[in-house]
Amino acid sequence: MATTDLIGAQKRADHAVATPTAPLPPKSAAALARVLPHFPLVQAVAEYETAAVHAAQLAGLAESGRMSDLDARSLADAEDVMAAAHAVLAKAGQLKLIGGA
Repeated sequence: MATTDLIGAQKRADHAVATPTAPLPPKSAAALARVLPHFPLVQAVAEYETAAVHAAQLAGLAESGRMSDLDARSLADAEDVMAAAHAVLAKAGQLKLIGGA
């Protein structure tokens, strides 16, 4: 027995087994069709809010004078994420979702 053999470990399949799924009922499919177009907006709001919190934390660090180069890059990245999310929401006319006009 090799040292990598584990007692009771499951064997790994050499191929993926596709699990068939049933089609959605018509009412569920219709509900999903109504919701799907909103996912990019929900994602943009979540990304914007998360990046805004991160940027605020890093801005406080910058004010203290203890910001490293890595922190500065992280702040710039957070601002880029916020700008991209802002653009998505502006294009959709939904800046109100992040408190914008």
